[in-house]
Amino acid sequence: MSFPGRFSDSLVVDQLDKLSVSFLVEELEVRRGGCAANISFGLGNLGLRPVLVGAVGEDFAEYRSWLERHNVDCTAVHTSQTRHTARFVCTTDSAHAQIASFYAGAMSEAREIELKPIVDRVGAPDYVLIGPDDPQGMLRHTDECRQRGYPFVADPSQQLAFGDGDLIRPLIDGAEILFSNEYEASLIVQKTGWSAEEVLERVGTWVVTLGAEGVRIDRKGEESVTVPAVPEIRKVEPTGVGDAFRAGFLAALGWGLDLERAAQLGCLLAVYVVEQVGTQEYTLSRAAFLRRLEAAYGASAVAEVEPHLRTLHP
Repeated sequence: MSFPGRFSDSLVVDQLDKLSVSFLVEELEVRRGGCAANISFGLGNLGLRPVLVGAVGEDFAEYRSWLERHNVDCTAVHTSQTRHTARFVCTTDSAHAQIASFYAGAMSEAREIELKPIVDRVGAPDYVLIGPDDPQGMLRHTDECRQRGYPFVADPSQQLAFGDGDLIRPLIDGAEILFSNEYEASLIVQKTGWSAEEVLERVGTWVVTLGAEGVRIDRKGEESVTVPAVPEIRKVEPTGVGDAFRAGFLAALGWGLDLERAAQLGCLLAVYVVEQVGTQEYTLSRAAFLRRLEAAYGASAVAEVEPHLRTLHP
């Protein structure tokens, strides 16, 4: 929501303990989101069929239809009988100050989901990405991956700010891939008590997004690989950019491409999100997608990626 005035004009400093205010907003936008859904949407757009796992409310029906139309398997989604789907509500004033709330809702029931029945139905996973979710659910799913030998991707993201070392260490240890941005990488080192080298001893690959500087890929005993970002046509809104990067990265790995090419595809999909308002508002044209890929990373990138884009419209 957008408030045309300034919140500060309605706040009396010495009366904050009695705060009771309301704001007449001029705009309301409702956007689809959620890390898992954003990543799944990106994978589906690139022609893969990801399996979405999470807990939602009965208000999820329209969103489910949207995701299924974009090639996302939603049959493993748990529907709560008592809670609404998680949502983030934010009001921004003319000075770009924000008042926001996050409702976890049905997300707290993610801990009730077992992965084995899903794997029995869909087959062995390439990866199980464990993103920010109910902390107990994240721990359960990580433990199950280790016990059953499912390769997993650790992507604790927003939960790093709230979790302590006792939560973060088991979420990371043994991951095939660890995703973080640069700030989150510092939090991981600080809260786990592990050095960056010790983190790399516990994960196969650490992918660190660097914003406008692109992405860095670290592996134990190897030189870091840095991939530059794709130049943006216009920068509109950054929400969901990291999720799109993950979708592109994982799609490339699913196609058997190497880590550098995966980072390039991730950066390309990410730029489509930063140029739109909303995390799932972009559409992909095969020809335009490949033109931008070639401009950023050369003809060799196109030669490797093009055969996998048969499902994109021209």
